[in-house]
Formats: sequence, structure tokens, C-alpha cells
Amino acid sequence: MGNLEFNKIFAALLVAGLIAMVAGILARALVHPEHLAENVIKVDTSVLGNASAAAPEEDAPLPPIAPLLASADPAAGEAVSKKCAACHNFAEGAGTKVGPDLYNVIGRERASMDFAYSDAMAAHKGEKWDYETLNAFLHNPKKVIPGTKMNFAGLAKDTDRANLLAWLRQQSPNPVPLPTP
Repeated sequence: MGNLEFNKIFAALLVAGLIAMVAGILARALVHPEHLAENVIKVDTSVLGNASAAAPEEDAPLPPIAPLLASADPAAGEAVSKKCAACHNFAEGAGTKVGPDLYNVIGRERASMDFAYSDAMAAHKGEKWDYETLNAFLHNPKKVIPGTKMNFAGLAKDTDRANLLAWLRQQSPNPVPLPTP
């Protein structure tokens, strides 16, 4: 193929691009679509389990965690912890990820790790993570600490939270005693 063939191919692509551009300009000039004010098809998102679907349950008080912890399964809690593992470490000395290290979190002071906490979480410095506060936070982090940077909708199932707390309890050199029911 000579230089003349490449010039012909390039000219054909250039002309095709120009025709497409001119056709687009003419189409926009000739057709004036009317945009709808609202969607024609309504999609019911309440079955998806999103935050708006959970809103009525948010006002209901959480059951006490002590009776749930008495029958909690730490092995099942380890499986639940996989939802948290993308952002948190659980091993001693593993350090922070996107979120702070959760090793020995039960009984630990809030916002006490070497981590850039949100102002909302830092405002709770000095308070300790006990079973009840962790249960509430794991249920709905944004409700317990409005303004937290943690982008997690929460764990809706009471058993999942109890199992996770039982497993987190084991991730400590000196586990905090379980609360009495």
C-alpha cells in the first residue's frame, strides 16, 4: 500500500465523521423532544431493603443485646464480619484501612486509634464502645452518630449484630465480660 492509499482511508474517515456531526446538528435543529416532568413507569424500591424502606423500623427501639449475646454464634459473626473487612482490620497490629482497626474494639474508647475520624465521631471521644452502643451503631451508624464518614447502611438483623459482637469479643486479649440478661 502506498501513501496515496492511507490518504484515501484517512479522507474517508474524516468525511464520515463530518457527515455524522452535520447529521447530529440537523437532527437537534429539526426535532425538539419534550422531556417528561416525572417518570412514566413507577418502580417500587421498597422491596430492595434500602434506607427509605427501613425508615419505619428505625423508630422502633432495638431489643436488648444481652439475651441475644447469650445465644450468639461467634463463627456466624466471623462470616458477618466479611461485610466489614473491606474497610476494617480485625487482627492485632494490622493497622487501619479505610476505617480504623477493630481489634479489641469492645470496651475501647471511641475515636482513640491513630485515624482521621470525622468530626462527628471525634465529638464522642472519651466514651467507650460497649455492647449496647455497638449494637445500636451497627444497626444504623448514621442515626447513632449523625455526620459519621462511615458509609455503611447497617445490619438490620438482630442475630447478625449479636453474632458479630460475639466474634468481635473474641478479637481481644482480654474479652469484656458479656452483659447479663
